[in-house]
Amino acid sequence: MKPTMMTYIHEEQATLSAMLYGYPHDLPEIKGKGTWLVLATGSSINAIKSAKYYVENLANVRVTVEEPFHFQHYEKMDTATDLVLGVSQSGESTSTINAIKHIRKSFPVVTYGLTSKLSSELAKTVDHAIDIEIGEERVGYVTKGYVATIFKFMLLGLYTARCNGLITETQEAEELAKLTVAVKSIPQIIDTTELFFEKWKDELTSSPRFTAIGYGPSVGVIKEMETKFAETIRVPSQGVELEAFMHGPYFEVNGNHRMFFLDTPGEARERLLLLKAYEQKYTDYIYTVKLGESSDERTLAINAEVDIFIAPLLMVIPFQILAHHIAEAKGNNLPQRIFTDFGISVKSKTKPGDYA
Repeated sequence: MKPTMMTYIHEEQATLSAMLYGYPHDLPEIKGKGTWLVLATGSSINAIKSAKYYVENLANVRVTVEEPFHFQHYEKMDTATDLVLGVSQSGESTSTINAIKHIRKSFPVVTYGLTSKLSSELAKTVDHAIDIEIGEERVGYVTKGYVATIFKFMLLGLYTARCNGLITETQEAEELAKLTVAVKSIPQIIDTTELFFEKWKDELTSSPRFTAIGYGPSVGVIKEMETKFAETIRVPSQGVELEAFMHGPYFEVNGNHRMFFLDTPGEARERLLLLKAYEQKYTDYIYTVKLGESSDERTLAINAEVDIFIAPLLMVIPFQILAHHIAEAKGNNLPQRIFTDFGISVKSKTKPGDYA
C-alpha cells in the first residue's frame, strides 16, 4: 500500500527517539558563531520559526530567518553574520540553493545545509551538510520531516550551547531529558487528536474557512497549519499572529468562521483569551489547542510536561492529523498527486520529487 501522511505521523516518535539516541554523532561543532542567518521557505521556514526561540535562548545566538529569494534580490547582508544555514528537506529548493550560491560569491561566511538528502544539490552547494535523519518521505505533504527539522535544529542549538561552554554536561543532560519527555508524549497526542476529530468532524469538514491564532514560539505552528490545511483541505486557511490579527483581520469574522486559538503560557496569553472570548460572540466554531489540561470539550489539550520553547514541536501534530482527516472526509484523494509538473514549470525545484 502507498504510504500516507498518517504513515509518517505514526513514525514521528520513533524517528525523533532515534535522533536522541544518536545525539550528537552527526552534529557539527559550531564555536564562536553568534549571528546566524537561516534561509528556508515553505514548511522548512515554519519549522525553523518553531525552533528559533529554543535555539536562541539556549545557545545565545541571534537567529534571523529569511525567505531566500527575497533575501537574495532585495535584502542587505548583515556583515556581522558569521553562519548561514540553508534548510530544505528535499535539498532541491531552487531559491534556497541560489541564495546560498549568491552569498558564497560575496561573503567569507561558513555555510551549512540542513536536508534529508545528502546527495542533493543543497548538500553539494554548502560547506557542511547536516542530515535531518528521516530517510525519504514519499508523500508530498510533509509531516515526519517537518517535526524532524524542528527537532534537528533544536538539537543543533543544544550542542552549540555545550560546545561553547554555555551549559554544563549536567544541564545538557537535563535538556535531553526534557526533549525525551516531549517525544514520549507523541502517541497520546495522536490519540487525543483522533478523538477530537471524531467529535467535531461534521463542523470541521463543512468549514469554508480556517484561521489559527497564536503568538511567540507558536507562530511557526500557525503558519504550518496554514500551509498544511491549504495543501490538503484546499479551502482558504490562514495562520495569523495575535497582534496582527487584532489590527485588521478580525473584521472578516462571521458565523461560519472556524477558528483555532493556541493557548500557551506567555506574556500575551491574557490578550489571547480576551480575543477568544470576544470572537465567541460572533461564531460558535471556536476551538483551542492548549498546552496543559482542560475540561472544555472544544479544547484539544496537550498534557505534556514541556515549556513554551519545546511546545511547538508537539502542538503542530494535531494540525497535521486534522489536515489529513478533514481532507479525506471532504473526499480529497490525497494519494492522487495533482500539479505534478509544478515545481519544474515554475522553477521552484531543481527536479521533481520522488513520491509514492
